[in-house]
Order: sequence, then C-alpha cells, then structure tokens
Amino acid sequence: MNEQSQTAAEAATPSRALAPEADHEALASELREALRNVVDPEINLDIVTLGLVQDIVFEDGLTDVRMILTTPFCPYAGVLVQQTKDMARQVIGGEVTVSLLDEPRWSPELMEGGDWSEWGLV
Repeated sequence: MNEQSQTAAEAATPSRALAPEADHEALASELREALRNVVDPEINLDIVTLGLVQDIVFEDGLTDVRMILTTPFCPYAGVLVQQTKDMARQVIGGEVTVSLLDEPRWSPELMEGGDWSEWGLV
C-alpha cells in the first residue's frame, strides 16, 4: 500500500473517540487499563495506580487525558506525557491530547487502594 492509499485508509477508519456516548464509558475504562502500562520511572508504579489520571474526556472527535504529576517539577514529565499520549492513541485510534492539571496536588490519598506504606510513600 502506498503512502497516499494508507492515508486514505486511515481517514476512512473512524476514530473510536467518535463512538456514541454510551460507549465512552467503556472506552474510558479500556483506556485506563491500557494506561497502567505507563510507569513512573522514579517511583516504579503506573500512572493509574498513582492516581495521576484524573479524567478522560471525549469531545468533538478528540480525546483528552487530563492528568497531574507527582510534583510540579517532575523530571519525567515529558516522558510520562508522551507515553500517555502514545498509549492512548493505540487504544483510541484517533487524535489524543494530554492536559496537565494544576489541581489537585498529588498526595498518596489519590492512589488506588492498598497500603501506601508498602510502596514507601508515607
């Protein structure tokens, strides 16, 4: 398949982000599971377990993953954002943005259940 045909084929394939509203919840759940593969290299825990993924919004054919960082000056921010965007694109099959939120500030209380002390975070 040449480049022009490939682009036409991609354009003909609808983005999963354009799915009906009822499917958005299932798609968001699938995306959250996939984002468990994005691991903070400093803490060695995934961004979902850490509570960094705050929301997934589907609007006008776009997907926006809204997340926070563990610290405002996280040295791995660029890597985490790019990996999040790449993983989301694989699941969604369309345009994805990642928005970094200022609030809430990260704290261990945002993490999924479990004993935070076992991770050395309290």
